[in-house]
Amino acid sequence: MNIRKFTIITSAMLLLTAIAVTGCRIKYSFNGASINPNAKTFSVAYFPNNASMVAPVLSSTLTDALKDRFAKQTRLTEKTDGPGDLAFEGEIIGYVSQPAAITSNEDAPTAKNRLTIRVKVKFTNALDPQYNFEKTFQQFSEYPTTTYLQDAEPELIPEIVEMLVEDIFNAAVANW
Repeated sequence: MNIRKFTIITSAMLLLTAIAVTGCRIKYSFNGASINPNAKTFSVAYFPNNASMVAPVLSSTLTDALKDRFAKQTRLTEKTDGPGDLAFEGEIIGYVSQPAAITSNEDAPTAKNRLTIRVKVKFTNALDPQYNFEKTFQQFSEYPTTTYLQDAEPELIPEIVEMLVEDIFNAAVANW
């Protein structure tokens, strides 16, 4: 093959590659989010605690953590005077502590307790309504039976809320 023919073939391949690369648009982010480029705002309504057992800080901790996640890991800005392009609302519907690990010891029949938090979330995507959902999310963490729940809550609540926010975030914007 002569050099001229090789140069023409190489040039044609480079031209086709350039056209293909500039003609295709791929949405990619390091946090796994796939958000409509036209979306500019998000909103998170206060999540009231409607569980039968209530932790006073849980509602604000969950609401603030969800706001922080979207503010820090997306290009969206928070809208506080109404629903954003991506809007979250919901309620805490479960806050339960129960035995998680049973032992054969009569004096201490349980080795661990489990705190479980359930949240009902309504997500509205104003630009892509096919991604709207109403789902219940649930996460838990265990703590020793030798520790009172009130003493374990300062560590458990942020840990469980972080897992819940991860699940909610992924359900809302990791739609690829």
